[in-house]
This record gives sequence, C-alpha cells and structure tokens, in this order.
Amino acid sequence: MTRQHVLALVQAGGSGSRMDVLTRERAKPVLPFAGVYRLVDIPLSNLANSGISDVWLSVQYQGADLGEQVANGRPWDLDRNRGGLRLLMPEEGTGGTDEDGFAHGNADVLYRIRDQVVADDPEVLVVCSADHVYRFDMMAAVATHRRAGADCTIVTATVPLEEAGDHATVETDDDGRVTSFDYKPARPTTGTVAAEIFVYDVATLVATLEELHRELGADAEAGDTGLGDFGEHLVPRLMERGTVVAHPIDGYWKDLGQPHKYLAAHHDVLTSDLGVFGDPDWPVLGHQPQRHAARVAEGARLADSLVSPGALVQGTVIRSVLGPGVVVGPGALVRDSVVFEDTVVEEGARLDWAIVDRDCVIGAGAEVGSPDTDPDDSDEIVLVGRGSRIAPGTVLDRGARLEPGTTA
Repeated sequence: MTRQHVLALVQAGGSGSRMDVLTRERAKPVLPFAGVYRLVDIPLSNLANSGISDVWLSVQYQGADLGEQVANGRPWDLDRNRGGLRLLMPEEGTGGTDEDGFAHGNADVLYRIRDQVVADDPEVLVVCSADHVYRFDMMAAVATHRRAGADCTIVTATVPLEEAGDHATVETDDDGRVTSFDYKPARPTTGTVAAEIFVYDVATLVATLEELHRELGADAEAGDTGLGDFGEHLVPRLMERGTVVAHPIDGYWKDLGQPHKYLAAHHDVLTSDLGVFGDPDWPVLGHQPQRHAARVAEGARLADSLVSPGALVQGTVIRSVLGPGVVVGPGALVRDSVVFEDTVVEEGARLDWAIVDRDCVIGAGAEVGSPDTDPDDSDEIVLVGRGSRIAPGTVLDRGARLEPGTTA
C-alpha cells in the first residue's frame, strides 16, 4: 500500500463526567486499564503499530497530567524532530471569539484546528478517541477509504442491542455505503455502532465544517461554534453531500466511558488478552515507572485476577485488578473490583464491586460495596476518589461515591 501523508488526531480532551469522582482530578484518558496501562496508550499504540507517525493529541481537561503521561511520545517512538506526537492545547486569540477556550464537542474541536490541518496538508485525517479498548490497523480503514473514494469512512463495532443507544448506530448497503446513521437513538434497531474512529477527506471535511459553522454559529452561546459532537451535525451532513462508507473492526472493542462498562472490560481481560495485549508484533506500550515484582504472601489466595508490579497480597483477591503498589492485608477480601496504585486495603477489610482510586486507605474491617450489586448498573458500583481514607469498621453500601480526599 502506498503510504502517503496520513495525519492522525486523538481526541482526548473530554472531562469524563460519567466516571464521576474518578475524573475529578484527572483526564479520562489517564485512567488506568488492566493494572499497567492507561486508556490513552490504546489509540497511540494502535496508531504507532499501524505505521502512522504524525499524531496530534487534542487535550483540554487536566491537560498537564495527560501530557506527562504520554512523555512526548517516547514509548511509541513518536518523539522525533519531524512529525511525531504533538499536543494541541486550547487557545485564545487564534480565531473568532467562538473559537476561544475549551471546545464543546469533538466536531467543534475539528473546526477549531481546521487551519492547522490544512497547513499540514495530509492525504487523509484519521480521528479517534481515547476511551476505548481494541486492536485495529488504522491503515486498513484508510485502504477502504481510498478504494471507495469516500468523503468519510466510519469504523464500526458490534455491541449488544441494549448498549447501542449509548453510541451512534450505523446501517449499510451491500457495498458498505452508510445508509442510516442515528446518533444515540432511544430505540436502536441495530447493534452496529460507530467505534469513534473516522477517516476524513480533508478538503471535504473542512468545507463541511465551515458550512455548518455558518449555519449554526450565530445561534450558539459565546465561546461555542455550535458544531457539537460528530454525530449531531457533521456526519449527517457528510452523508447528505457525499460518500460515507463503513469499515468493520474485527475482534474486541469496548467503550469504557461509564463505571459499569469500565468494570466489565476489566472482567473481560482477567482470563484473556482479548486479542489486544498478547501480540509481540503489535504491542500496547505506555509510560510506566519501574517497580519491583509483586509479592504474594503465604496463605494469600488469588483467583482470576491481575496483580501489578509492586503489589503485596496477603489476603484474598477474586476477579479483580490490583494496580502497582497496592497492598491487600491479611484477612482482607477484594472481589470484583479494580484498585488503583498505592492503595492499601487493611486487615479484614472487604471490597465488592468497587473502583478505588490511587493513594487510598480502606481501614481494617471496613466493608465497601455489596456482592449483590447489579453489574450492569453504574449507579450500584462504588467509586472511591483519590486519596480518600475510610475509617476502620466503616460500612459503605453499593452505589456509594466518595469525592477525592474524603475521610469517611
């Protein structure tokens, strides 16, 4: 395949509000996954493994933290003099007053950087988000885009019908042309959804963004271009004026944007690499500090779990993920939970269906969550914010939320 100039944009600027207390003090793409990775590692690894070396990372919320995690692109060999990784920060004074500050959706982001994209002069623009787990060769979608002479190519995935309403649903004809696109439908009729990976013809994209802005901008609030997310106006307009095709993704794909889905994806990876993490020719890379090997004490019990470097297990861990440096004390039970780095679960404490942020202490004998939790309901998952302290003997029922730094 001829590899002309392909530019990629990873949209990583959202505040991740649906993850509640876990994203109060961090960008959602910095959330850990499977103990030793960050969500942003997934798209950057897929792009690098696909041979795409010109990557822009659009950041907004908690941008400094995200910038630190990507380490100038070093883990993916993207720290280079020409091309490589570039961070796009919100700016003021670079355009109209409705372009200053934070963007109000991923199509809004594209409008704000359109001049920079045109100046870079790529053959195509690949756009993806940073809160999904998958393995995908981005150049396969580029090849489909080229063959079809498309204005936009939508990478699609398949989800259960009951989850499809959280996404944009996509229907196609026998030639792969998109015939129906419904953004977050109340009653979805298909489980085929947009995987939030797109390939755009740059000239068509920019013309469409500017056309939409002329129509929508005047009625938008100050600091808002009116374009919103891709599914609200951009993709429907591209379907009206040109050719939009679909390219299905093979294998595992999951959106981790809600607590119950985040936990479900961790359950998925406990007994399988999902076809995502186990291929040395397609590695998932990231910026992780070195720690000593995990320790498992005599009498400890582990079942269907992941234990990260630096952890110490003296109690029982079942169907759970322990981040780096986590300590599970004697007689403690961690079940169906994810525990972030350097958190301590003291002697005799119990966790069920909980996501506990880093640097927390779960006091001796505390009971957090319930084994009777509905795993498909985010409102029943316990979320404990960064640096919280739960006193010995405290009982927190399912659905509890502790803000960062809470003492309970």
